[in-house]
Amino acid sequence: MPLVKAKNKKTGITYVYESESYWDKEKKQPRNKRKLIGKIDDQTGEIVPTRGRPKKDGQTDPAKFSETELELPGLRDAYEKQIARQEDLIYSQATEIAKLKAEKNEMARKLMDLAKSYEA
Repeated sequence: MPLVKAKNKKTGITYVYESESYWDKEKKQPRNKRKLIGKIDDQTGEIVPTRGRPKKDGQTDPAKFSETELELPGLRDAYEKQIARQEDLIYSQATEIAKLKAEKNEMARKLMDLAKSYEA
């Protein structure tokens, strides 16, 4: 789906939307459905995801819970377990990245040695 950029003239922020075109049978005209992806960071030019709007079905954002509300049975434990799993995943990926970098450096060193042996 194509990405559409729209600049807010009041704030100067450029938002990025995912656009989907469709045919409106009643009005017999093409229409677009847009979904907000994020906004463009001025310094880096990258797309930064935005929060979006709150859910309509009455659910609230877990980040808005107070400390006493997090004491509800199981809720805090569930979040702590999820955070622990994510930390483990981050650690394992960082370890894998370090191994791959070391392997890449070793291969580059061997390639340089091989190139030097052919020059001699």
